[in-house]
Amino acid sequence: MPKQKPKNKIKLAPVFHICCEGEKTEPYYIKAYINYYHSDKRNLVVVEDTAKNTPVQLVDVAIAHKKQGNKRDIFWVVFDREATSKYPHSLHLDARKRAKDNGIEIAFSNVCFEVWFLLHLSFSTASYASCSDLLKHSKLKELLREKGITNYDKGYAYLFDALKDEVPNAFINAEKVMQQALDSAELGKESPCFLNPYTDVHELFIDIKNFINGESSVRKKI
Repeated sequence: MPKQKPKNKIKLAPVFHICCEGEKTEPYYIKAYINYYHSDKRNLVVVEDTAKNTPVQLVDVAIAHKKQGNKRDIFWVVFDREATSKYPHSLHLDARKRAKDNGIEIAFSNVCFEVWFLLHLSFSTASYASCSDLLKHSKLKELLREKGITNYDKGYAYLFDALKDEVPNAFINAEKVMQQALDSAELGKESPCFLNPYTDVHELFIDIKNFINGESSVRKKI
């Protein structure tokens, strides 16, 4: 009998996976961003449902997904510093090492994701001890009121709609804050968990665009 030709295997398109710390604040914004800028490709960018909320747990979830998925899939985790009284530096350093060892990228904010929101509306290098400290003492709530959000609280579902016109400003401001923080870091404390303020969330969104366009990751080392 003639040998049967092997069936052609269907090559699955790679997927960009995002695992978020928050159940509302980060996923609401990120999903709205994807729908606005990449609506025709949103099936290729997945914000994973996860109940995990510590840095190490989130990285471990991403690692588990990566082991089960397409080898060409991309994985990012999104979390913030929180107060040092909640998570010690050692926990963040452990999470970052696990991520690096397993090819997982981190989008990180210090002290909270609201730093990214603030940078849509104002350039600021002020540091805050916690999210509640930022909400109480920064101009974020005042600036959001000018956008029609009279009583911002974490988990507000329509924040991206109010901020979408300011996204280019956020990219510029976040890059400046990130570079200033890295340039002024103390010797031995260069990891982002030591840097306040800090955010590299804009690199997540740059990487989504690069992924969709078939370009190299913003984190690719030359």
